[in-house]
Amino acid sequence: MATAENTAGEIAAPPSADSLRGRLQQAVANIRALSQQQKIAAAAALALAIALIAGALLWNGKPEQAVLFSNFDERDGGEIVAALQQQNVPYSISGDGRAILVSAPVVHETRMRLAAAGLPRGGLVGFEIMDTQKLGISQFNEQVTFQRALEGELARTIQSISSVVGARVHLAMPKQTAFLRDDQKPTASVMVQMRAGRALDANQVAGIVHLVASSVPKMSDAGVAVVDQNGELLTREDPLRRSGLDPTQLRYIEEVESGLNRRIGNILTPMFGKGNFRAQVAADIDFNQVEQTAETYRPNPAPEQAVRSQQTTEQQNRDQGPQGVPGALTNQPPVPATAPITAPPVPPQTGAGGQQQSSSRSAVLNYELDRTIQHVKQALGQVKRISVAVVINHRSAQLPSGEMQALPISDEEITRIANLVREAVGYNATRGDTINVTSSPFAEPTGAPPPPPLWKDPEMIEMAKDGGKYLLPVIIILFAYFAIIRPLLRTVAPPPPREEPSIAEDEDEDEEGVDVELSAAAARSEDYETRLARAREMAREDPKSVAELIKQWMGAVEEGGHK
Repeated sequence: MATAENTAGEIAAPPSADSLRGRLQQAVANIRALSQQQKIAAAAALALAIALIAGALLWNGKPEQAVLFSNFDERDGGEIVAALQQQNVPYSISGDGRAILVSAPVVHETRMRLAAAGLPRGGLVGFEIMDTQKLGISQFNEQVTFQRALEGELARTIQSISSVVGARVHLAMPKQTAFLRDDQKPTASVMVQMRAGRALDANQVAGIVHLVASSVPKMSDAGVAVVDQNGELLTREDPLRRSGLDPTQLRYIEEVESGLNRRIGNILTPMFGKGNFRAQVAADIDFNQVEQTAETYRPNPAPEQAVRSQQTTEQQNRDQGPQGVPGALTNQPPVPATAPITAPPVPPQTGAGGQQQSSSRSAVLNYELDRTIQHVKQALGQVKRISVAVVINHRSAQLPSGEMQALPISDEEITRIANLVREAVGYNATRGDTINVTSSPFAEPTGAPPPPPLWKDPEMIEMAKDGGKYLLPVIIILFAYFAIIRPLLRTVAPPPPREEPSIAEDEDEDEEGVDVELSAAAARSEDYETRLARAREMAREDPKSVAELIKQWMGAVEEGGHK
């Protein structure tokens, strides 16, 4: 006796080969039964589905391309394309024709192979042009070739700057002469082409000028002019410097003020918290260059006197007075001189008054002077005056009722804060520094601007693009299957109808001796009371079918009794 169990989760048995063959024959018959228009429409729909699926797979599987070279010369572009064709490297050209694209995984390898072949040449020639010199070339041609090579090398060097795309250098090198008065200095003009959104700052322009001036003999920095692709002169003099102002002085003042602001912030932040105070410092800086020389003479005090020089002069004079007898004898000539050996000397005859004697004495005394020579050169950037302003937010205090109220800072605390700020900034009363500390309620900060909507958020847009690469092919494939392929399959090969066992078949199986046993779960779920209630409900709803079933049972029993 065969036993069949109705187990939950039972897997249906696979269809047999006969059923598959029958379904295939039925599908062929259904296709033949279609009209000519239906066949054409089905073929077109099937071709459209295949095209959609293939396009989605190819679009998603297309390798990402990267820029191989951009902003190249037309001649270089032709040579690069020819080299890629010889190397069987697939490429594409951008819409504007200024970039060559290749597959991203091979872009670096391709670029190195083209660089080994000398591509792109950039339209510039360097010192390699000297390798093809011909025999018998004139001195003029040799000079022109050297100048071209030097211009090309300088242009290549300038192009190596990250923000520069292209560069051209023009050198004006006058002919050398033996006369100094006719000697002319060489000059240079440089044209640079910048990348989109890039610009050269003052230091980079000065670097280009110094590079060109150092590469050519006897060229000065003033003889180099640099312009950009818009024709704007980059080596012009700063208008602030021309008017006597120095931009570096303004930056120095900002650095001094910001440094003092940081000092104040480092002291007040732990006390009141970030955002509960504001401090501003105004510094008056002296940039005048002053050189002073002073020579001072001071009298020496008595104990510290130093004699520098001393000169004493002493003089004595003797006057003989009148001599001889008054009268005519006085006018007589003197007595003849006699030698002392033969006769004693004749004493001079003086008058009755005798001789007169006079003496004089003078002294000059020079002392050392106390002289001081002082040479003073004041340094640049001295602070002349500092003004500090500090505003402190009111403190929040909780009232007995539970509400928050802003209370001002007390005068004692303001004084204490002013003293701290005075020490932090190096307050000096002699130079006129001022500090002002006050307390005031701060205005409530305005709300932050609302975030942009999702369709304008850059991150969401980027995520949508990345997800669309994989989601769009899946949607296309599902659409092609459910909208085209599945309806065609149901039309051509419909699924077999599901067969439901009838009551007569159940009776035949009982007559043949086939016992149907329920599984343990089914037996537990359907007890006697439940089955009896279901039978009563069936008898009320369809009494005619129940009577017919009882008649069949009674007939089967009688027939079995005869047997």
